[in-house]
Amino acid sequence: FQRVFSLSEKAWTGSCLQYKWQKTLGNYLAVAGLDNSVKIFDRHGQKMNELSLPGRCVSLDWDKDGDTLAVIAEKSSFIHLWDANINKTLQLDSGLRDQLSFLLWSKTGPLLAVGTSKGNLLIYNQQTSRKIPVLGKHTKRITCGCWSSQNLLALGSEDRNITVSNHEGDTIRQTSVRADPADIQFSVMKTDERSLPGESTVSAVAVGKKTLFLFNLNDPDNPIELAFQQRYGNIISYRWYGDGYIMIGFSLGYFVVISTHIREIGQELFQAHNHKDNLTSIAISQTLNKAASCGDNCVKIHDLTDLKEMDAIVTLEEEARGLDQISWTDDGQLLAVSSQQGTLHVYLTRLPILGGGWGTRIAYLTSLLEVTVANQVDGEATVAVAVEVEPNFIAVGPYHVAVGMNNRAWFYALGDSGVERLKDMEYLGTVTSMCLNCDYAAALFEGKVQLHVIESEDQVVREDRQTKLFPDPDQKYRILSHALTTEFLFYGTDTGLIQCFYTEDWQSVNEYRHPVGVRKVFPDPNGTRLVFIDDKSDGFLYCPVDDSLLELPDFPPTVTGVLWEHWPGDKAVFVAFDEDKVYTYAFHKDTIQGPKVILVGATKLPFSHKPLLLYNGELTCQTQSGKTSGVVLNTHSFLSTTHTNSSREHLQTLLQQAIKLKRFSEAWSMCKALGSAEAWGELGRACLHHMEVELAIRVYRNMGNVGMVLSLEDIKGKEDQNLLAGHLAMFLNDYNQAQDFYLASSYPMAALEMRRDLQHWDSALQLAKRLQPDEIPFISKEYAIQLEFVGDYTNALAHYEKGITGDNKEHDESCLAGVARMSIRMGDIRRGANQAIKHPSRALKKDCGVILESMKQYSEAAQLYEKGQYYDKAASVYIRCKNWAKVGELLHHVNSPKIHLQYAKAKEADGKYKEAVQAYESARDWDNVIRIQLEHLSSPEEAVRIVRETQSVDGAKMVARFFLRLGDYASAIQFLVLSQCGDEAFQLAQRHGQMEVYADIMGSEASVEDYQSIALYFEGEKKHLQAGKFFRKCGQYSRALKHFLKCPNTDDNLAIEMAIETVGEAKDDALTNQLIDYLMGESDGMPKDAKYLFRLYMALKQYRESARTAIIIAREEQSAGNYRNAHDVLFSMYMELQTQKIKIPAEMATNLMILHSYILVKIHVKRGDHLKGARMLIRVSNNISKFPSHIVPILTSAVIECHRAGLKNSSFSFAAMLMRPEYRSKIDPKYKKKIEAMVRRPDTSEVEEESSPCPYCGFSLPESELLCSSCKNNLPYCVATGRHMVKEDWCVCPHCQFPALFSQFTQLLETESMCPMCSESVSTSQLKKITDCSRYLQQDQLEL
Repeated sequence: FQRVFSLSEKAWTGSCLQYKWQKTLGNYLAVAGLDNSVKIFDRHGQKMNELSLPGRCVSLDWDKDGDTLAVIAEKSSFIHLWDANINKTLQLDSGLRDQLSFLLWSKTGPLLAVGTSKGNLLIYNQQTSRKIPVLGKHTKRITCGCWSSQNLLALGSEDRNITVSNHEGDTIRQTSVRADPADIQFSVMKTDERSLPGESTVSAVAVGKKTLFLFNLNDPDNPIELAFQQRYGNIISYRWYGDGYIMIGFSLGYFVVISTHIREIGQELFQAHNHKDNLTSIAISQTLNKAASCGDNCVKIHDLTDLKEMDAIVTLEEEARGLDQISWTDDGQLLAVSSQQGTLHVYLTRLPILGGGWGTRIAYLTSLLEVTVANQVDGEATVAVAVEVEPNFIAVGPYHVAVGMNNRAWFYALGDSGVERLKDMEYLGTVTSMCLNCDYAAALFEGKVQLHVIESEDQVVREDRQTKLFPDPDQKYRILSHALTTEFLFYGTDTGLIQCFYTEDWQSVNEYRHPVGVRKVFPDPNGTRLVFIDDKSDGFLYCPVDDSLLELPDFPPTVTGVLWEHWPGDKAVFVAFDEDKVYTYAFHKDTIQGPKVILVGATKLPFSHKPLLLYNGELTCQTQSGKTSGVVLNTHSFLSTTHTNSSREHLQTLLQQAIKLKRFSEAWSMCKALGSAEAWGELGRACLHHMEVELAIRVYRNMGNVGMVLSLEDIKGKEDQNLLAGHLAMFLNDYNQAQDFYLASSYPMAALEMRRDLQHWDSALQLAKRLQPDEIPFISKEYAIQLEFVGDYTNALAHYEKGITGDNKEHDESCLAGVARMSIRMGDIRRGANQAIKHPSRALKKDCGVILESMKQYSEAAQLYEKGQYYDKAASVYIRCKNWAKVGELLHHVNSPKIHLQYAKAKEADGKYKEAVQAYESARDWDNVIRIQLEHLSSPEEAVRIVRETQSVDGAKMVARFFLRLGDYASAIQFLVLSQCGDEAFQLAQRHGQMEVYADIMGSEASVEDYQSIALYFEGEKKHLQAGKFFRKCGQYSRALKHFLKCPNTDDNLAIEMAIETVGEAKDDALTNQLIDYLMGESDGMPKDAKYLFRLYMALKQYRESARTAIIIAREEQSAGNYRNAHDVLFSMYMELQTQKIKIPAEMATNLMILHSYILVKIHVKRGDHLKGARMLIRVSNNISKFPSHIVPILTSAVIECHRAGLKNSSFSFAAMLMRPEYRSKIDPKYKKKIEAMVRRPDTSEVEEESSPCPYCGFSLPESELLCSSCKNNLPYCVATGRHMVKEDWCVCPHCQFPALFSQFTQLLETESMCPMCSESVSTSQLKKITDCSRYLQQDQLEL
């Protein structure tokens, strides 16, 4: 709120003032103090006149139009009338002789009501000068009153009555109140019923200023009196506003709003303690929609839409005594505040919104007599221009600013040194608008435009170009709007003419005729484009360069102005605005569809904002307070948003805005932030739409869309715009438009190629007729294929026939195939079938066959299948026709089991069983083959063979039943088991004593339950071995052992063997002990062979016990002379212990070595190698106690072999042993004499034994020595010679892994084929010499 002026007269000091604003215009303020005068001031505070009165002013009022001020004074019966238009005063005699006390002009007519102190009334009609005196209207002084809008007059008097009279002075309603009424007003009280039109409620303050009295003219018997809280104080003032609301000011500073709606009456809608000590006045401006209250030394302003919000507070520090009255002008621009010490202050509350712009410079009204020029974009300093009049219009140019009112304008130069007033101009009529450029001003008045130079002193402009009036005298139109750019004057007329005048050439260069009048024109800064609004309130964009016109989409009829974007990078954007909203439009010059304008979006405009400048999406607006405010358009919000914090949905919206405005660099960053293929795709499509090929390539490359990049690279350099647009429209799937562009281009064939690629055959055929008739057959064929696919056979046939060329074999064959198929489809079967038979294609025959089959033409279908060598299909169709002869002919070609099966069934029905069997076999239906073999061909052998081969369950059942009928139970059981009928087989076996057969057949595949059933059966039959065997199989080891031990002893002792296996599986100590007791003879007193105990320990994996047992068994075998058996027992035990990684007992190893040496003797002697045999015999003889059964024969052999080998001394020593009495008698007589002679004549010569190194320490010792005297190790021995092993000549038996000297073993295998140790076959090729024998020398592998 800006203070415009303050009034303070000496005569007013210390008194309260009466004052009234001129109604409607608000140009004058009439003020009366205690001096006998009324002073009249203009709105700038200049005193215009002073009316001298005979006494103090009693009342003053302006008429409804503000033309006449009426004043009454004390001590006078005259009414003083001042005419504002001619500044003259007239005195009117009221004709009433008592003191005038009240004065009020009508709201609607030229009627003036004057009341007197004695209750008389005068109604004066200023228009007719008629005076109507009404005497005795009241009995006492008339103090207050009000006119209604229907010209009813309500009056209040000290006689405590309120009267309502018509304009003739006749009383039509009267009511009494309980105290002197004050401040009477007319309004409409809200009721539920539909009330009569017009102001029907009279309100007044009554009863000691405490209550509000409401009197309804339509319900005079029920007046309403409203009382308020004591703490509010007295009612000072009240105002009606809005829809039946009353605002009341109370003396103690309270400010209350009530509603007069009958439901809400008596309720306070709002209450505020606005002033601390007192409140003196309230005022409402309906124009501003604001309320003001004054009290103490401040004025508080509220917005009527939201009273809680304080709009402004104006504090008058200098008014210590407090304020008195406030009053607004009708237009709400000025607020007068009077104080109790006789001063009056006027504040500017609303400026006329006047402003203009040129480029980025704007000029706007900042006070009633001040214009501000600003250019924030270019950073220029703000300039304030003091003007001489309150302007009606403002114009600004690059170097000037102009203001004016009525028919006059003042021009100011804007220079570096400041503002300079140039001149003022008068025009031939009231100027409605003005525009400036560098040199010229153009003023619009009364349908004409005057163009003239601004500074005529500078001789820049030729004399004949100083001024021009439009239109020319011979042209009969009125100009409705105009605009100036740097070089052009544009104006629009009521006849729809838009004229462009070029100031440089001083002539009209372009005109456009619109069907209806052009109300407003808005060229862009260059003058190359122009937005205009016509009389129908439609908006258009016109380009004078090429005379093109585009209608603006969704253009609101309320639009009052248009602003073009001044940001250099975006000059194709403009906004249209009305009072509430700003609509952003973008002009896209180069799109695929050609130039177009789109509505980008709308932005809400704050209340009472007038846009002056648009720069980079920000609107600079002028406000009522004389300031500017920036509004960022919703459509440009992407410029001020940070992408990182925004949601995806918001970013998506921003991206669409940027694309609509062609701000591709911003759109690129938003796509990067979004990072989605959809966003990039949207940007890519927009680039194509705007024909930005290079950028589109970048976008699609970024997306990784190789196909699109390559396609765009191909068309990038196209100079033919139509061809380029065609390609881009095709990429955007707008094929019709693409075709139009292609046909208009230098390569119309592209349209045909596109339609063919898209399979738009109708369009392709149309185009081919025009562009390339040779292609019609090929397109027809492709079209026919599609028509056939969708089932339009008639047209497909026609197109296939059209497609036949006669000179393209492959193409024609395809067409003829189509003709064949379509002929059949259309019912011309003969033609189609003949065509198909003649045609070389097998596939066609099959296709036609399928069609005929679907049409139930089986005979023809089968024929075609046969011709096409589709024998399975042909046979299948012949079967449907029951043509068995044909089926039989084709059968050897047929692979389908289904067909063979159908044929077999037919032959079986005919009783031709052999043929049926062959067909069933071809169909692999073995069950039926078996059935016929058994039932009809009596060939069970064949049936059995087939069952065994195929394992057919059902076949096995049939064979089982067959054998059952023959009484062959064993076979029946076998086939019942095969057919998975275990229960039947068991019962059959039980009934006929064939359980052994059943058990054998069941084998290892039976279940535990089956085994148990068999075992129980054998148990019942007392067949202990069988019962035990099956109890064992079903895991019942205790019962199994019981049966095994009940078995009688036989030669093979199978029961004991099985008992041992059972205990081994059971791993049950009780069972083990039971069996051991049995084997030891504890139960029957007959110990069993020790080998069984050995086997038991082996089964129980008790290897140490089995080793001890093995040694005992071996010893027994040795004692009995069964040396090979003893050897084998020890060897197998040795191998088992090695496998289990258990250390070999030394006794076992020694015994095995001695037994093996004995076995080697026989081998070497047989081979004639007596020395080796003698060495082994010496070793055996040294341990002769181990061979008690054969002491004499062994010693005899030793004597003989040693003698043969030249070991005479060894021979003598053994001969001497034989001479002992216990052996001498047992010597074989044929050797006895020789041995005796050896003893009598001893020869102690001996061939010394060769030595070889110890494999452990390398110490040299005799070859047959097995204990190293150096390292004390037992040495491994060769299984081929019995000598100790040598590292350099090491190999092992591939089976038992016992070591052997490679050279000796190889020699031995020349005559022998088995390993002497394990008796497995070995060949020399299996032997491998071992270079590293360290693992065989590990101690833990050797005997202890």
